[in-house]
Amino acid sequence: MIDLYYWPTPNGHKITLFLEEAGLDYKIFPVNISAGDQFKPEFLAFSPNNRMPAIIDHDPADSGAAITVFESGAILQYLAEKTGKFLPTDVRAKKTVMEWLFWQMGGLGPMAGQNHHFGTYAPEKIPYAINRYVNETNRLYGVLNKRLEGRDFIGGDDYTIADMACYPWVVSHEKQQQDLNDFPNLKRWFETIRSRPATIAAYKAAEPYSSTPAVTEEGKKILFGQSSKSKT
Repeated sequence: MIDLYYWPTPNGHKITLFLEEAGLDYKIFPVNISAGDQFKPEFLAFSPNNRMPAIIDHDPADSGAAITVFESGAILQYLAEKTGKFLPTDVRAKKTVMEWLFWQMGGLGPMAGQNHHFGTYAPEKIPYAINRYVNETNRLYGVLNKRLEGRDFIGGDDYTIADMACYPWVVSHEKQQQDLNDFPNLKRWFETIRSRPATIAAYKAAEPYSSTPAVTEEGKKILFGQSSKSKT
């Protein structure tokens, strides 16, 4: 039913988390981002930002032609609305979940991503950049920790796409130089999601691709050297 164009990164894991939780049939089409697969014309045809994940839904709700969706947040919203799962229908509750989904897309993901880049991949270790993004990641962890005070999940009592969006970005907390013991509500939430059967299954689905280095030296030129005029 769902073709998933995927690589085992936090954004990729978001989608397998949903698919496993919802019990949807899906097939993984690996997009090796370090090898430049994301620039192949057939992928760019439906993922114009040359980023994975992206999906092709061969059985859309309107029974029409296959639907393609790119951008992980848009995919989560699309799948939630398609299945009627993990996104409240009540206007106020849905608003809250969407706020936190966009918080992840605009904050936690980009800031933790820059944290990874300057702390792990950058050829020159720039203390200002490292401190900037480690501190901002820490601040965002604090925001999420406060949100989870007295709540099982980000949206409230129920597990939603907001949790699925945030969880994979917290998996690498040690690489981000964050100690979950400093964030007890976040740590409790993290451990709860980590033990869910669907979470275990989603990360198991990543295993065939996880043995490939996430970023090679040659891959850095592909991943970090792009501009609007770049050719691949």
